[in-house]
Order: sequence, then structure tokens, then C-alpha cells
Amino acid sequence: MSSIALFMFLRRLAAKLTEISKELNAPYLRYINKYNMATSQQIRNGYVDYVLTHDEKPKSVYTFAKKLKITEVEFYQFFASFESIEKTIWADSTIETIDTIQQQEVWTQYSSRDKMLAFFYSYVEVLKRQRSFVIYTLKDHKQLATPTVLSGVQPIFENFATNIINEGLESGELADRKFLTKRYKDALWVQFAFILNFWITDDSDGFEKTDEAIERGINVTFDLFQRSPLDNLFEYGKFLSRNGKLQEKMRYRA
Repeated sequence: MSSIALFMFLRRLAAKLTEISKELNAPYLRYINKYNMATSQQIRNGYVDYVLTHDEKPKSVYTFAKKLKITEVEFYQFFASFESIEKTIWADSTIETIDTIQQQEVWTQYSSRDKMLAFFYSYVEVLKRQRSFVIYTLKDHKQLATPTVLSGVQPIFENFATNIINEGLESGELADRKFLTKRYKDALWVQFAFILNFWITDDSDGFEKTDEAIERGINVTFDLFQRSPLDNLFEYGKFLSRNGKLQEKMRYRA
């Protein structure tokens, strides 16, 4: 057998052994993935049930893990602390909302304004499923500061908002203003906090007032993002400023 033929034989043999190895390991890998998902969800469900029942966090990871019949090591494989469980639940709810609305057939046809409205309407629907937990995680936060539990949500939302804003700028739907455009996402994060706080205290049937707050708040915000007579006035002022000498000549001729 020539060296080339031997090389090709060994190459095919290695490929076949790799394929066999994958087939043999597939059931094990499926088991591991299934176990990981089950344990992670078990910890999340157990934590939510505990805090809503006792209105406080478990005393320690040890006692909590023991209650779930898992070890501390298994707990720390998935979460670094009880706070990280709360942050993960919030982040996952936000990602779920974004994924769901972006999969809608009409999504690409929406304007930037409609996309943001769709997000908040859908987000409230997702949060309704765990309203008691949402209220629990936000009960101690100060109104003027971003709650720690939302630290993972903010970059996710702001990235989503930035993409929508950029689409609006490219289409001409939104005005591109020097020094102000980069603050648009901050204005939408303020709306995020406002709508969330409004919904938590909303006692209307079916949270109808929250729907109205979303509509009014987002529409007003996007009205400010769009070009207005003030933009034309500002542009005119810049024109006059740049052409001051021309004005002087015209005045002199008159």
C-alpha cells in the first residue's frame, strides 16, 4: 500500500471512528442536556415558590438545596446566588418577548413606533404569568434608581431599542439630531421603568389603564423623536449663522 493510499485509509478510518463516537455518546449527551434543563428549571420553580410563600429569600443555599433534594454543588452549577436566579428570570422574560414578536410575519412591516408598542404590549402579557413574583422582586427598590434585578434586562432592552431606532433613522421615520439621537434609547428605558411601575400599581380590570399608558407614553416619545417644526426652525437658525456675511451684504445693498 502506497503512502498516499495509507493516508487516505487512515483519514477515512478516523472519520468513521468519530461518527461512531458521536452515535455512542448521543444518548449520554441527551441525558445530560435533559438533566441540566430539569435541574435549572427545578431550582427556578423552587425559588419562586419559596419567596412567594414566605415573602423572603431562603436563609441559605444549603437549606434551599436540601429542600429541593439537590446538593449545593448542583445549585452553583447553574446559579451563583439567589439574586442571579431573579436576574435570569427577568432576562429570560425579556428575551422571550423579543423573540416572540420578531417571529411574527408582520414584524418587518411595522414602523419603529409600532415595533416598540408591540414589545410593551407583549411584555406585559408575559409578565402577567408571574405578576406576584414581579411585584416581589421590585418591592424594595427606590423609584429613582434602576433595580438591581433589572441589571441584566437593561442591556438587552437597550440593544433591542437601538436596533429599532437605527431602522427608524435609516427610513427617515425618526429625526437624526446631533447630540440627542444617542439619547433616544435612554428615553425608551425611562418609558420601560414608567410602564413597569404603572402596571405594578394598576388595579383596573384587565389592566386596561396600563394599555392606555403604553399607547400614550410610546406615542408621545416617538412624536418627540420625529421631525417637527422646531427642527426646521433650528436648521434655519444654523443656516443664518453660517451665512452671516451674506446677510450683511444684503442689508448693505438694501
